[in-house]
Amino acid sequence: MNTTDRFDATWESLADYPVPRWYEDGKFGIFIHWGAYSVPAFGNEWYPRHMYIPGRPEYEHHIATYGSHEKFGYKDFIPQFKAEKFDPEAWAILFRKAGARFVVPVAEHHDGFAMYDSALTEWNAAKMGPRRDVIGELSAAVRKQWLTFGLSSHRAEHWWFFDGGSRIKSDVTDPRNAGLYGPAQLRDTQPSDWYLSDWFARTCELVDKYQPQLVWFDWWIEQPAFAPYLQRFASYYYNRAAEWGKDVAINYKYNSFKNHSAVFDVERGQLSDLRSPFWQTDTSIGKKSWSYVDGEEYKSAESVIGDLIDIVSKNGALLLNIGPRADGTIPAEQQDILLSVGAWLGRYGEAIYSTRPWKVFGEGPTEVVDGPFNDTRRKSFTSADIRFTEVRTDAREGSRLYAIVMDKPAGDEVMIRTLSSELTLLREKIKSVSLAGAEGQTSGELKWNRGPRGLRVRVPEGLVEKGPFALKITLE
Repeated sequence: MNTTDRFDATWESLADYPVPRWYEDGKFGIFIHWGAYSVPAFGNEWYPRHMYIPGRPEYEHHIATYGSHEKFGYKDFIPQFKAEKFDPEAWAILFRKAGARFVVPVAEHHDGFAMYDSALTEWNAAKMGPRRDVIGELSAAVRKQWLTFGLSSHRAEHWWFFDGGSRIKSDVTDPRNAGLYGPAQLRDTQPSDWYLSDWFARTCELVDKYQPQLVWFDWWIEQPAFAPYLQRFASYYYNRAAEWGKDVAINYKYNSFKNHSAVFDVERGQLSDLRSPFWQTDTSIGKKSWSYVDGEEYKSAESVIGDLIDIVSKNGALLLNIGPRADGTIPAEQQDILLSVGAWLGRYGEAIYSTRPWKVFGEGPTEVVDGPFNDTRRKSFTSADIRFTEVRTDAREGSRLYAIVMDKPAGDEVMIRTLSSELTLLREKIKSVSLAGAEGQTSGELKWNRGPRGLRVRVPEGLVEKGPFALKITLE
């Protein structure tokens, strides 16, 4: 980016802000939900809100386990959130082994407890609970592993997050706790100018203190009152990044930002077709919660890999969330999934990293349900499902088209109908077809034939143990 460029706080000025190259190339990141809500490990990361709402399972659980809301409120989990086994170096090494290229921890969730050393609130991890600057330590460890560091802010929803506690006898109504629980307003009210100014100050504090290259926002910022503050923040952040000489991005959901001014994000869901400009899915490794909870049900590594491939083929990136325990350990089940994803990327990463979408995203019978909160609704991909990516190179070297077969075929043949000789999608001549990432490991080029039914590729038995796997098609 030209450091002389200056952005004003208007959608017109922010239009067509360029997506960073590191982001379009990286494709895969790790999201981290970790905070005082990890202590009860019940329900999900909304435990701080639901524990104050009669009729909710969290409300009944809280009374049965911890007692009344007056004597033991959410604030009382903070001293128990000690993070005594938190090892940011080990975390960052795991993320690198998982094949991630960027890492995005939650800096502040709806609960109002900042996971960083803030000058704007005493209720932060550097002064309470862990008594460590979690975000600062993670940023250093992540960058040491040559990964890009980002962070998320869910502060917007805090305006109403504890309103349930103001309707019952609880510690939420104690003025001494206003710094954590306040303002606890009704959910259907718009935030005040004071609150919006505080939101802006906290978010800019994160930018100035940690220089993140990605700032992820949760959903409530689409409220009308936030619009001018979003423009102010984006201009501030983009201009600061120009001063640092770094390329940065903002994530948003729904319609809170204008198209092309930031990167669109779909929560726990995907898109059914290719999208331009570049976009992202954020989803969790767990089916029930974003934070650690007892009895979590985890997605399979194969499911995560399938989602990653499908998303990348449609010009997106995957931000995959994990939920560490309160003590700072990452459950073995989560580590195993991450390492399995990393092993796949270690073999077939050339079909993912630094690629761009092709003319169509793919072919096959399995339909992906479009939109948010559909991440567990799709059926398993089959060997008839193919996804495409490409790498454009100079004429001398020839471009590469990748056809990722989403499951191992029953026989030794793959048929790619989109690449039929009778269709005009692929105008270039095919020079060779090989298994991606297999140089030095196999005999090299695979036998293939392109006819009116499609491109037929023979994949000898034993060459691929399981799917998905990527075929590299070199073009003349």
